[in-house]
Amino acid sequence: MAIIERPSDAVEVVDETTPSVATPESSYGVFRRPVETTGWKSWLFTIDHKKLGIMYGVVAMFFFVVGGIEAMLIRLQLAGPNGTVLSADKYNQMFTMHATTMVFLFVMPMAAAFANYFVPLQIGARDVAFPRINAFGFWAFLFGGLFLNTSWFLGGGADGGWFMYAPNSSVAFSPSNGVDFWGLGLQITGVASLTGAINLIVTVINMRAPGMSLMKLPIFTWMVLVVQFLLLFAIPVITVALFMLMFQRSFDATFFSVEAGADPLLWQHLFWIFGHPEVYILVLPSFGIVSEILPVFSKKPLFGYPLVVFSGAAIGFVGWGVWAHHMFASGLGPISVAAFSVATMAIAIPTGVKIVNWTLTMWGGKLRFTVPMLYSVGVIVQFTIGGLSGVTHSVAPSDTQQTDTYYIVAHFHYVIFGGAVLGLFAGMYYWWPKMFGKMLNERLGRVNFWLTIIGMNLTFGPMHIVGLQGQPRRMYVWTENRAGDGFFNIGFWNLIASIGSFVLALGILLFFVNIYVSHRKGTEKAPLDPWDARSLEWITTNPPKEHNFDRLPQVGHLDEFFHRKYEDRGSDGHHEFHQIATAEEVVAEEENNADGHIHLPSPSYWPILLAFSLPIMAYGVIYNVFLLIGGAVLGLVSFYGWGLEPHTAPEDDYDPPTGTAMEVAAHG
Repeated sequence: MAIIERPSDAVEVVDETTPSVATPESSYGVFRRPVETTGWKSWLFTIDHKKLGIMYGVVAMFFFVVGGIEAMLIRLQLAGPNGTVLSADKYNQMFTMHATTMVFLFVMPMAAAFANYFVPLQIGARDVAFPRINAFGFWAFLFGGLFLNTSWFLGGGADGGWFMYAPNSSVAFSPSNGVDFWGLGLQITGVASLTGAINLIVTVINMRAPGMSLMKLPIFTWMVLVVQFLLLFAIPVITVALFMLMFQRSFDATFFSVEAGADPLLWQHLFWIFGHPEVYILVLPSFGIVSEILPVFSKKPLFGYPLVVFSGAAIGFVGWGVWAHHMFASGLGPISVAAFSVATMAIAIPTGVKIVNWTLTMWGGKLRFTVPMLYSVGVIVQFTIGGLSGVTHSVAPSDTQQTDTYYIVAHFHYVIFGGAVLGLFAGMYYWWPKMFGKMLNERLGRVNFWLTIIGMNLTFGPMHIVGLQGQPRRMYVWTENRAGDGFFNIGFWNLIASIGSFVLALGILLFFVNIYVSHRKGTEKAPLDPWDARSLEWITTNPPKEHNFDRLPQVGHLDEFFHRKYEDRGSDGHHEFHQIATAEEVVAEEENNADGHIHLPSPSYWPILLAFSLPIMAYGVIYNVFLLIGGAVLGLVSFYGWGLEPHTAPEDDYDPPTGTAMEVAAHG
């Protein structure tokens, strides 16, 4: 089997006798392809979806640490009365950048890491539809995140909240460049999200393995697909709003200026039309991860697979009709408030369907409480708490009282941390052996889980109490004479929340310790099928080969991998599964019937150059028109180079791994 660069961004398998039409590399000059398959250059220029998925994850975890440090500074400031850790201005910057970092630079790209790595594997493809665009999306995200955080060193971060309401975001109220960095940085990361959405939609629709109908897709892939459609329609809305903000601040436009006859509520509508679907963009990938893990560790198929699929799609659809419940205190009028109250209640139904399906999947199952399973159950419990507090926001009178208090902060964190972040950690523990060929330590993982759960509830639980006592969400100090007495003493609960944040940080730190211990202390290599998994991504080595599959899988069932290992010998509606093959035998059969000639995408350095042009242009908008012109020139040259890049390559560019599945995994 020879593995060579494929002549297009579509997966193609051709006969071994197909002649090579590659031009000698030496004639390509500046357009010569990178050919490194090992070392740092192989990562820098890669367009392999698996390497890009890992890089998404590494960068997202870096920003997770950054956002966590910002959160701990906030909690230190509020731990006692008359806090002096942060000034009022720095506090505004800190909570703005904390929320922005966690939402746009951690949760979204961490979900993108799993989507990039596992969607092609789950649908039986060898890569995404447009691998170079995939690489461009990653580098745009990285450069956008770094650009956004350079504001700390160039005058200070954004200070208007992650929602950046007008007119607070205008130059009059925020004269530093922090808001400019915020708006332009989100524009760059938005480009990454939009290109990634188009890429994954085309991949799932067009590149499924033979026999894999839409109703045989793994649930994780289904939830990712719903999220990509949400991104496809939501990103343009926030893009329009950010362009308006940029023109208002940089070129004296008056889109949100009351004195010019405009309405600042325009910004709120645009932001929340994006912002509420964004909540489901954050949590649906974790819902998909949980839906993959629960059946494996319950030894049962997912209960009500079609209901889970359609409830996910319903969440995505109804999510577009609830944005104004963020604006009940803005004076929308009784008819609008009533309509959005009903819509907010309605969206709880498909969300509740998922919780019921997860519970019934576990009901009567042979449960194994591994670390991924613990995190998945944690998602069900913690997200349910967040969902119940969210339902109270659908009642306009109570929402008016809760608006801009710490009750909202508590609700949001139970939804995002309890629903999205815990689910992402479940995915990391579950898929770690698939990605890296080693198991994470179970004992450390359990301590990691319990510290995280305890720390989360200690941090965010008290916020319900202080919020209902009226503590504003953006109050940077509180005084002893306003602390209150007894159970409702906000000083006591603020201290508990601050202590909880350090317990939570310790739990997260243990995850990094677990990675170090597992990879530096000689932990044994992962078995080929450590969990007795069910879906298609496990029909290959750990970690997967560069070309993913030796042959494109033929799919006949939902949970194809499970049905290749087990046969149902029951009758009269009673299922009785007997093992007929091991995972090693399943993978060996694929190897023995490998495709003769596999085309893969070739590495490229043009995506990184094109992405690098974006922050240069953004700096130009803020500081100097010549930087803007220089960035635009680099972008045009990159487009030109990308278009002229050779699409064929010598066959010996790639040396395919040889040997059995276990040998390949051992040398991975």
